[in-house]
Amino acid sequence: MSLKGRGAVVTGGGRGIGRAVARALAEEGAAVVVSARSTKEIEAVAAELVAAGHAAHAVTCDVADEASVKTLAEAAAKLLGTVDVLVNNAGIALSNPVKRLPLEEWNRIMAINATGTFLCTRAFIQGMIDRGWGRVINVASVAGLRGGRYIAAYSASKHAQIGFTRALAAEVADQGITVNAICPGYVDTPMTEYSVSRMVEKAGISEEDALEHILALSPQHRLIRPEEIAHVAVMLCGKNGEGISGQAIAIDGGQGIH
Repeated sequence: MSLKGRGAVVTGGGRGIGRAVARALAEEGAAVVVSARSTKEIEAVAAELVAAGHAAHAVTCDVADEASVKTLAEAAAKLLGTVDVLVNNAGIALSNPVKRLPLEEWNRIMAINATGTFLCTRAFIQGMIDRGWGRVINVASVAGLRGGRYIAAYSASKHAQIGFTRALAAEVADQGITVNAICPGYVDTPMTEYSVSRMVEKAGISEEDALEHILALSPQHRLIRPEEIAHVAVMLCGKNGEGISGQAIAIDGGQGIH
């Protein structure tokens, strides 16, 4: 129970990667606040963790809204006492060629993926500095390490997230805080299901062909499991992860070297 006595906040915690990370942190002893815009989903995750004997709470939050993030920070302080671990997992993915990319879509992706990471981190970082210990984990994407067709806005937002990770890591390196980004490839989550449905809609191909296109990007020819992301998040929070900071860790089945 390496995180016993620690408080953790996981955004985008109602499904997929966020749900897996919240469960893994709770299993390591952390008291967890699960947050997202969907109250029903996060309440279900929190209830599942409580039923398993863990300390967990649900707090609704829109990470792109400054007032909502302030409410999250206040609620987390009351529920947990201290927030020692922050996992910025909330995010959206949309695709469009640049020539047809609406400004509204660009702004929405940047607001949630990049600005949301900033707002949440700013809300909790001072407490970590005051206590001399903290872990900030930003769930980015391999799209933040390289580009890709039709994902200019998403890729830009994830590059911003990784740049923020590295800058903040340098800023707090001597204060007992590590800041890292995890960069998954395609993960077996509802977000990937949505990507498949978009390919079916836009390219006029079958669901099987769309999924095969995605799987072909990985030398392992498979989707990453959410639990694989959660495992790395827990490692970064543990004692043996204290020397890792400012890193963008790819979990993509070897996609980056293919």
